[in-house]
Amino acid sequence: VQLQASGGGLVQAGESLRLSCAASGHSFSSETVGWFRQAPGKEREYVGRIKWSDGITYLAPFANGRFTISGDIAENTIYLQMTSLKSEDTGVYYCAARETYGDGSYKNWGQGTQVTVSS
Repeated sequence: VQLQASGGGLVQAGESLRLSCAASGHSFSSETVGWFRQAPGKEREYVGRIKWSDGITYLAPFANGRFTISGDIAENTIYLQMTSLKSEDTGVYYCAARETYGDGSYKNWGQGTQVTVSS
């Protein structure tokens, strides 16, 4: 099952976007969901994660204070709320899941959603 990231778009610097990560028929109950991004010509970068069972999150230093990760049990969806966006936040954003107590490898990668921040 592939996770589908959505909600990207073109925004001005300083504006906000909320990305969603969902998969029909997929349960996150035993998983940790991670957000990643890849800017043109750069390697994929880790943004943060949320452990579905207790909602504990971790954000990379660049995202702290600007990004928030949350989960909606009823919607079975993970969100990445991004505020105060900068041009360097431009890239394709992906979500993926791993077993919380597994080998640490993320699976179920989807196609990602493009975020473009103009300055």
